[in-house]
Order: sequence, then C-alpha cells, then structure tokens
Amino acid sequence: MLMAATPCTARDARRILEAAADLASTTPEALAAAVVAGTLGTPVPAYIARALRRAVHAGRTTVVSGGRSRGNVLTPALARTEEVLTRLRGCRASLAATPEDPAAVRAMDDAGYTLCVLMGQATVHDAVLAAEALLSSSAPRD
Repeated sequence: MLMAATPCTARDARRILEAAADLASTTPEALAAAVVAGTLGTPVPAYIARALRRAVHAGRTTVVSGGRSRGNVLTPALARTEEVLTRLRGCRASLAATPEDPAAVRAMDDAGYTLCVLMGQATVHDAVLAAEALLSSSAPRD
C-alpha cells in the first residue's frame, strides 16, 4: 500500500515503514496492520497517522547542510512518470476542446492529482516541472 501511495520502491517503502514505526514507538508490523485496518474502516490512531506522514515527508526530502532541503529523495519510475505526464497532456487537450464536459474536468483533475502525488508536489504546475526535469535528466546523452 505504501509503495502505491508514496510511490516508491519496496526497499524505500520498508525504510519509511520502519522510520514511522520508530517515530510511533511500535513495530513495523503493528504499524502496517493499523494502516491496513484503516482501509477497512477502522480509524487509524492519530499518532500512527502522524508518524507515517512524518516518515514519508522525511523520505521525500532530506535536509543538507545549512538546513536547506535537497528535494525528492524517493524518485518515481521514469516510465510511470512519462505515462502520467502524457495522460495529463491528453486530458488538457480534451478539456480545451470541450471545457464544459464534466468527464473531461474529472479526468484532468485525476491526472493532475496523480502527477502531484507521484512527484511529491503541491501544485500541478510544480508537478509538471518536476516530471519534465526528471525525464530530461534521465534522457540519453549523445
């Protein structure tokens, strides 16, 4: 679940889970069980939810000397980034063609939200910039 929500690799998800468990003074297994129970309707204890949010945030941003943030530490898969960015651009074109279509608005909102989560950004604009930077930095060089 954490890999899908963050998104990250299995190794990074395990690190985040262990860090969150440490912050919540519990075991990774107990923390994971509480999160899974939350998807089934059982309220997740506030201290566990808070610890998980802090661990995910810490996994995404690392502080370097001088207190500055280094940015995303957990980077999404390039193929997934390109897929979501392409979907967002397609939705943008559909919305431009039919701005009153509720389905086009929902599709655009969904694609924008997905890209924001994927890139760890608060706005669609910042998420697009981050996705483009990630994809251009990994492009093969001549």
